[in-house]
Amino acid sequence: MGKLYDSLDDELIEFIQRQHVFFVATAPLTGDGHVNLSPKGYDTLRVFGPRTLGYLDFAGSGVETIAHARENGRIVLLFCAFEGPPRILRIHGRAEAFEPDDPHFAALREPFGPPRVNERALLRIEATRIATSCGYGVPLYEFVGERTQLADWGETKGAEGMRQYMEKKNMTSLDGLPGLHLGKPR
Repeated sequence: MGKLYDSLDDELIEFIQRQHVFFVATAPLTGDGHVNLSPKGYDTLRVFGPRTLGYLDFAGSGVETIAHARENGRIVLLFCAFEGPPRILRIHGRAEAFEPDDPHFAALREPFGPPRVNERALLRIEATRIATSCGYGVPLYEFVGERTQLADWGETKGAEGMRQYMEKKNMTSLDGLPGLHLGKPR
């Protein structure tokens, strides 16, 4: 059934690359804070090394993942096989958030292709635990295609509109933790 891995081998990397969606979970340190679980789609995840991954994070109505990464770094990525043989992959790790003004952002961002106007950060994850489980309870679904609304919304707002939106919605988490910096002193 379940198996622990020391690193992401070729089989696990291929499994990750076949998935059209993955999930990201984080939590603040405070016991009464909001746990966050977010689905991620598009072609936004890259494996940088045997224990290192990164994904592009787009502007949205909240900034929980970034705020939690900045507060405590704890994160788990979950991949489920919705097509083909059943399998679940969980990657527990430590996350760092890099905004476009960070000196490390450009190098980390390079493998993702052309920039998108609604990108707000790149999260780099160093895996501390890599494990699979059966996935027998995950239903089969057929992938139809990507939704275009998020990309369309970003393009419609434009760069300045996105910045204004992020200043309004992404500066603090639901629990008041610091979110985006947007070039402001840290």
